[in-house]
Amino acid sequence: MDASILLLSVFGIFIPALILPGPDFVAVVRSSMTRGTKAGLWTTLGVSLCLGLYATASLLGLSAILVQYQWLAWLVRILGASYLIYLGLRLLFTKSETLEISEQKVAGRHAFRFGFFVTLTNPKAIVLFTSVFATSVTAATPVWLMALMIGLVFAAALLWYSPVSLFMSSAPVMRRFASARHWIERAAGAVFIGIGGRILSDARNPVL
Repeated sequence: MDASILLLSVFGIFIPALILPGPDFVAVVRSSMTRGTKAGLWTTLGVSLCLGLYATASLLGLSAILVQYQWLAWLVRILGASYLIYLGLRLLFTKSETLEISEQKVAGRHAFRFGFFVTLTNPKAIVLFTSVFATSVTAATPVWLMALMIGLVFAAALLWYSPVSLFMSSAPVMRRFASARHWIERAAGAVFIGIGGRILSDARNPVL
């Protein structure tokens, strides 16, 4: 397959899937609106890096393991959904605290891990990369093209979520929602629980 056709066919599916709101989007919005620009951008970096790792794993053929061993695919979904529900419960019931200046460096690392692990445990990301990326390449696909695809995944995520973060953490938005910060945490928690519950419900069908 011609390289341009391959890229168009793969990213014609990936870009809309990236833009549609999901756990990654909620994670970036939550960090940006409750912790500010720096935390939002760190979360964006975590999300983008994890998506790049997923693309790498899929193109290297590791996703074929999940296709061959359906019990493992089912386990991944269960663990991912359980983590999202756990994270949602924490956001629902943990009291929000004001971020001190001395805590900004620690908060940055926390925001990065938050974005990375939300994406890592998002079964829908696994489904996307298994069904689209892993099936788009063959043994004849050149290494440079696969490297380009991985780079484009990382760049696309960074270019999409960075403006989202900057907008959600902008002064007008922060002022407007300052009094609702705790409710933003709760809303994000409810979304994570809802997504996790839906994944657990769908896990009865282990087919990716």
